[in-house]
Amino acid sequence: MQWVNTLDTYVSPVFGKLAIQAVDVARVTQVLEPIWSTKPETASRLRGRIERVLDWAKARGFRAGENPARWRGHLDQLLPARSKVHNVQHHAALPFSELPPFIAALRERAGVAARALEFAILTAARTGEVIGATWDEIDIGRRLWTVPANRMKGHREHRVPLSDHAVALLKEMQGTLLNEFVFSRHGRKPLSNMALLMMLRRMGRSDVTAHGFRSSFRTWAAERTSFPREVVEAALAHVIGNKVEAAYQRSDLLDKRRELMAEWGEYCANAASKTGRVVSFKA
Repeated sequence: MQWVNTLDTYVSPVFGKLAIQAVDVARVTQVLEPIWSTKPETASRLRGRIERVLDWAKARGFRAGENPARWRGHLDQLLPARSKVHNVQHHAALPFSELPPFIAALRERAGVAARALEFAILTAARTGEVIGATWDEIDIGRRLWTVPANRMKGHREHRVPLSDHAVALLKEMQGTLLNEFVFSRHGRKPLSNMALLMMLRRMGRSDVTAHGFRSSFRTWAAERTSFPREVVEAALAHVIGNKVEAAYQRSDLLDKRRELMAEWGEYCANAASKTGRVVSFKA
């Protein structure tokens, strides 16, 4: 789904109905140059996707010649290396001390997008993982959400233990029209990538991002719990950068993460009482 959305957003307006054989370097750079410096990660992924589509077309006999989206020895002569334009951007995060009243306000919002944002917070998951969640990934009996490798940033299957409140939210969603996707507004289609961001804007919180709640979780875990760093990193599905450490870290630490996510769920829900409002989670 992200593949298609990315191509629709950036490639289709430039390529239009152009025959695939007619796609050349000029067209590819016309797509990439406007975002190469401002959105280097998106641009790099987009280039790779264009390259793969054109490789497929060549293998199928729909085009011939060199791939105009190839990087090494080709576009690397026309565009600056990603390392020279990449700036680390920190996603705006809500201080964890402000999270419980935020959850209380979020629970007062009706609609699928509100529940998706809440689920993202409770599971410390990325937006794409949440909006693409399907019911066959969810095992409520085992209180487990298994995200397949092809939907993960690190391309590895990720098991997410579900807290009491996450399970309650899923049961609430089961009471709505049951579709393939857990969070769906239009039948069989998942929410758009912008749905959670737009929910935040409707709440008047343009100062934070959906992804930033992962930072809120990480800071809370470091300052308010005694869970080891590797447990928190595993909960965030971060790939271990140290090769030696990664070689010894074979387990996904699921049992320890169950305890961590249970405490996180309680923190998000219980401290909402400080606002004077009751947060209702259906059993």
